[in-house]
Amino acid sequence: MQGTNDWFCLTGLFSELRLAVPWGHIAVKVWGSQKNPPVLCLHGWLDNANSFDRLIPLLPQDFHYVAMDFGGHGLSSHYSPGLPYYHHNFVSEVRRVAAAFKWTRFSLLGHSFGGTVGGMFSCIFPEMVDKLILLDTLPFLLDSNETENIVTYKRRNIEHMLHVEASQNSLRVSSMEEILQRLLNKNSQLNKECGELLLQRGTTKMATGVVLNRDRRLSVPEHSFDFVSKEMFVHFIRRLQANVLLVKATQGYYDVRRANDENKEPLFFMVDTLRTILKERFQYVEIPGNHYVHMNNQHLVAGIVSAFLQSQPRTASRL
Repeated sequence: MQGTNDWFCLTGLFSELRLAVPWGHIAVKVWGSQKNPPVLCLHGWLDNANSFDRLIPLLPQDFHYVAMDFGGHGLSSHYSPGLPYYHHNFVSEVRRVAAAFKWTRFSLLGHSFGGTVGGMFSCIFPEMVDKLILLDTLPFLLDSNETENIVTYKRRNIEHMLHVEASQNSLRVSSMEEILQRLLNKNSQLNKECGELLLQRGTTKMATGVVLNRDRRLSVPEHSFDFVSKEMFVHFIRRLQANVLLVKATQGYYDVRRANDENKEPLFFMVDTLRTILKERFQYVEIPGNHYVHMNNQHLVAGIVSAFLQSQPRTASRL
């Protein structure tokens, strides 16, 4: 574990660390004393640890918060040539971070893609996860809308990786304004201020502009996701030992593909299953806001998350 000498006080005091892994390092931001109960924060697809800059300073100070950059994101190393980005790889990164900090039990807070990684980890290593907090996400993606597409996704993932590796194109240098506009065009629920915050960590300055830090082998999220059947979902959830909080934004996303967003049946099935199996260990809260509610309505999210971290499981509620 290597630390940098840079300390920041933009939205709360934190430190930067780099955790050694076989392909390089995983970059993390750390708030609070390592003597406190740990909470590992997992960002969304193509986002980075800055996703939690506005939320974490509002959460209880008697916890140790670590926000990681997944491989190929933010300031973390890209995977080695030839190694694809698959959902299971990101789940294993969580285990590596826990090992680096010598955690035997901790809580997970995941937004979007980070929530599906946290959900899978919590079922594979149930004895390690105390609480699982899901922000506008679900612990798994059902294959109900995607069965006929899954093979295509796997093919495209491999083909895209080979295409990028064969490409001799140099880094695409742009102005920060151009990159910000492209980001906002691709993320309709991300506002300018939040986009700028993500790009602070997601870009590197060059002599003639800036370049994106993310690995170009990362394409659309469904190419890397693991989809599960309803039967597998029930089996996985029965393994959960964690208390689970699911915070759903009413104007957020309901599926990995926008084409399926109107179909809320998978959400209803998963919420009903979580409530039936986990009983008092499951809490479901709907709040006004969009997919990035933890960044643009952080005070509301902080109140709900703080109460969950500090209290016993409560019954489902709705705002």
